[in-house]
Amino acid sequence: MQHIRKFVSKRKSSIAKKPVVEEVSEDNESCSNDSKEPLSPLPSSSSDDKSSSSEESSLPSTTTTLPEPFYPATLQAFEANGAPEACLQPRVLPDTFEAPAIPRDQVSSAIDAQDKGTPDQWVPRDPRMVRLTGKHPFNAEAKLNDLYSQGFFTSTNLFFVRNHGAVPKVDAQMARDWKVEISGNFVRLCDNPVTFTIDDFRKSFEVVTVPITLVCAGNRRKEQNVVQKSLGFSWGAAGISTALFTGVRLADVLDFIRPKRGAKHVVFEGGDSLPNGPYGTSQLASWARNPRHGMILAWGMNGLPLEPDHGFPIRLVVPGQIGGRSVKWLKKIELSAIESQHHLHFHDNKVLPMPVGPDQARAEKSWWYDPRYIIRDLNVNSAVACPDHDEILKGNVEDMYTLRGYAYGGGGRRITRVEISLDEGTTWELAEIQYPEDQFREFAFDDAIYGKVDLTDNDQCFCWSFWSFQVTVERLGESPAIVVRAMDESLALQPRDMYWNATGMMNNWWFRVCIHHLDDGSMRFEHPTMAGTQPGGWMQRLKDQGRDPTKPVFGNSASNETVRNDDAVEQEVVSMTKPGVTRKITKEELAEHTGTDNPWFVVKGEVYDATEYLAEHPGGPQSITLVAGEDATDDFMAIHSADARRKLAEFHIGTLVGSLVGEDQPTDDSDKPGVFLHPKKWKPSPLISVKEVSKDSKIFRFALEGDDQALGLPTGQHVYVRLKRKVARSGKKVPEGDLVQRAYTPLSRQHEKGFIDMLVKIYYPTPDFPTGGKMTLGFAELEEGDAVELKGPIGHFTWQGDGKALIHGTTTVVREVGMVCAGSGITPILQVLRGIFEDPSDTTTKAWVLDINRDFDDILCREELDSLAARYPSRLSLRYSLTGKNIPGDWSHSVGRVNVDMLATHLPGPGKEGVVCLCGPPPMEQSVKDSLTAMGWHPTSQIIIF
Repeated sequence: MQHIRKFVSKRKSSIAKKPVVEEVSEDNESCSNDSKEPLSPLPSSSSDDKSSSSEESSLPSTTTTLPEPFYPATLQAFEANGAPEACLQPRVLPDTFEAPAIPRDQVSSAIDAQDKGTPDQWVPRDPRMVRLTGKHPFNAEAKLNDLYSQGFFTSTNLFFVRNHGAVPKVDAQMARDWKVEISGNFVRLCDNPVTFTIDDFRKSFEVVTVPITLVCAGNRRKEQNVVQKSLGFSWGAAGISTALFTGVRLADVLDFIRPKRGAKHVVFEGGDSLPNGPYGTSQLASWARNPRHGMILAWGMNGLPLEPDHGFPIRLVVPGQIGGRSVKWLKKIELSAIESQHHLHFHDNKVLPMPVGPDQARAEKSWWYDPRYIIRDLNVNSAVACPDHDEILKGNVEDMYTLRGYAYGGGGRRITRVEISLDEGTTWELAEIQYPEDQFREFAFDDAIYGKVDLTDNDQCFCWSFWSFQVTVERLGESPAIVVRAMDESLALQPRDMYWNATGMMNNWWFRVCIHHLDDGSMRFEHPTMAGTQPGGWMQRLKDQGRDPTKPVFGNSASNETVRNDDAVEQEVVSMTKPGVTRKITKEELAEHTGTDNPWFVVKGEVYDATEYLAEHPGGPQSITLVAGEDATDDFMAIHSADARRKLAEFHIGTLVGSLVGEDQPTDDSDKPGVFLHPKKWKPSPLISVKEVSKDSKIFRFALEGDDQALGLPTGQHVYVRLKRKVARSGKKVPEGDLVQRAYTPLSRQHEKGFIDMLVKIYYPTPDFPTGGKMTLGFAELEEGDAVELKGPIGHFTWQGDGKALIHGTTTVVREVGMVCAGSGITPILQVLRGIFEDPSDTTTKAWVLDINRDFDDILCREELDSLAARYPSRLSLRYSLTGKNIPGDWSHSVGRVNVDMLATHLPGPGKEGVVCLCGPPPMEQSVKDSLTAMGWHPTSQIIIF
């Protein structure tokens, strides 16, 4: 190491100099609170005998070099099957420089099993990373505790990754020869266009190294996806990382090419290959040319060459803005009069208005081209890292516990306060804040690899800060939740409420950690979500309980909180009418549109013409025609999302004169002799018996109108069931409560007559689920003689037999059927299995079943499933998985929740004559659908959600 020249800042720092923090031992987890004193998450590379002298030592002029060999450490280790130690560790900062140390993670040198068979099967990756988009492309973040434990800087192993496709494969010679073309566009908006190699950059401009925090715009998106699925995948709170980036200032490079008047934008293009062209985006030229915005063209990261996932051999790094502006594998820089025209510049990194849902955003492209919705600067944000999710705390009431976490702002703005509330936002207290970035403002040095490291005259804050707050165990024991919010120097404050948007980006409402007070006096902490498809978090728990996760209440008032109806977030604020429509429609006029060609229906007193939407409706035209001429308010509001309610406004044609509620609904002559179900009439069906099949599942048998009457339900279709919840009246329970309805698939066989069997899993109230399941508890309240009402059939999938299925109204040849289910979701799966294997004309169709349950005794219909698998071993693959803790000793099937590996191993691969049917809890269905789509299955024509 060369002599190090130590400078004292010529300006007086407004921040008091802090003592050297103690180094955290390698085996100490950041969320450990054994000591009553707060532990800093910032390991230091300082020496104990550091001098505070202001004397300056002489320093020869420094010529920077590139790290040798100029090749990512992971690839060196992988190709050498264990690289020399010099290649595995980052270049250390000088001993005389007081700054946080760079983590010394062992370099990743193996190919993850999930990357095998993908275009990235040559890229070594750390298996600790949480994958967010299945096997490929690679998008991942660390677990929050792992990330926070590393301190201020993040090792490349755990630095978050956002890839849109395959990583460009670049070897050492290609990296040396890699060229970046820098020019104006067609009208030559610069005087000196050039093409530079990395060595050209190094020799032509001052090399600098700067600590920069990068944050994905999707950080904390999982929270938005729990409320309503956005267009993006589920980032947790660890879509953030910090590194020392080495390169040259973009402003210096742009000055060198001498921009002309009219150059309003600077466009950047990467070297990746994507279906709609390489990734590209742009900056305002006035920002890009301003050194205060800190943009650099970087080839180094933590003292080593960039890793493949992080842009090797060179990338743009834009501090203070969302990560999507930092283009990787940089190939072109172009001055332009207009913003980037790259596909993902428009169709990514936008925050669309809250009323615009995902379906509308997909259909109406104009939203993506509105410049008002582009994201540049990060917004203010913070999160709790300690306590960790599911951490258990038990201690004496007088013991101290240190809450800790991170906070960041955007655009170089400093975080000026972090506030903690232990009473759900009623009162707030100030946390202590550490700014490790400020340690780079006290001294400066030059280095052969890092170049100039000097922030002594820089007042921009481009890195995260750390906060801590000491509290007694007694106070935590009296608190329902830990809530944190931050403010930056512009007085921008994290909001209490979520701003839900179609892309799920820039989520920064208060970060809340729920405290569960256990019977033994200990506490369990619950974060809002877990990244990707990982289960856990209070948001999904509240949603499963029928409560609104956007209005969380954890204290004693939680039981009095208004219960929401299923997914009806925003239900009352969504307009379902078209402005300017004043037409009045009589009941007689409505009755003329009960046919299948031009159906009208009524929702909340308004009339809608669905004629033009019949072919487009995801549930098929039958879902609409069965309510033609009727008041469909209950049906529509019970099962449709906020997006669907917004879309309904397109078909609004007028207001009904009078009301259909309380009157007999329109009828037609479509009754079939000997068939019970009617597509347009609710028909009563009395309960005749109840059979328990597990601790919480029962088979309810309901009578049809005659012993010889068939139900009339095609294989794969469902029936609507509705009932009234019972309430206490004069010491008795009578059906005068809420009307609830759901679609169910019967357990009874198609040829059985005179009755219908419903297999129902009862969701009883629990401390975590105080309301229970509204519909299933309605079933549990039924007594023999009580009646439910049935209507149908309904559904967009029908197994027709002989290897054919009707999917969204189109007959399709299907020879491979994958099936994923959980709990009572086995019923539609079982009906299709019967349709396949009890069909004498079909001897070739194959099926794969992946059945997920908590415990062994929870597996429903197991005997019939096992029997089918034994009878048709060459055509039926049956796999169970248990998610509970009590796994039988001789268990030979899978353990754990459904994941990508299970889907790849126990389902067929995507094929032209294949489909996958799903039935289970909505979060499971959505996560499985996302994974299957990433694997190559078509999301609408090949993935069937019952």
